[in-house]
Amino acid sequence: MVLPAETEERVKRRALSACSDNLRKVVDVSRKIPQLVEYFASGDKNSAKKLVTEIRSAAEEVVNSRRMVSQELAEIGAILINREDFLRFTNLSSEIADFSEGIAFYLIEIMEHNWVVSQDIKHDLMNLSSAVLDSVLKLRETMMVLNYGSQKTLERAKDVEIAERIVDDQYRALIIKVLSSKLDTPTLFLLRDVLQLLENSADKAEDAADTARMLSMVM
Repeated sequence: MVLPAETEERVKRRALSACSDNLRKVVDVSRKIPQLVEYFASGDKNSAKKLVTEIRSAAEEVVNSRRMVSQELAEIGAILINREDFLRFTNLSSEIADFSEGIAFYLIEIMEHNWVVSQDIKHDLMNLSSAVLDSVLKLRETMMVLNYGSQKTLERAKDVEIAERIVDDQYRALIIKVLSSKLDTPTLFLLRDVLQLLENSADKAEDAADTARMLSMVM
């Protein structure tokens, strides 16, 4: 509940804190994906299953955290003119956790069915997942400098954009490699979905960074 004495500056800090906590949880989920891809590449099914359970649990925490941000912003009310930007940032970044859960599901299904994927593709998949994580980490850095002025935020947001381009380049090369490979049809479809979700994650990081740019103008 917002007290009458609370200033707009104070409620901005409240909103920023809530969004930052949500993003921290998103980063926690994102960190697990390159590790899962490593287990996938090495064929360590038991470790992969355990990690998938952790990813699902962590993704659920993001869902709950997103609800708390919405509640916090609702309580703050009209005193925070740009509260929709805070909500948009949280919704965009939270989708990364949703995508991560989808990636985990598809990878474990490939492993459960013992479908064969070449080591070459697995190696490229590890590189792609690491590049996606880098874009999410760059987003976290962008959020961390919001209080230090728009110039620093713009610089960090630019880093997210650069990271997203790297993901795009790796994604395009790998999707062509996958589509031109001799994979069985079910494996091909699931791997294609995994790659798309990885690219989507980097896209959402860039979209969230764009929203951070807008937030920086009013912080």
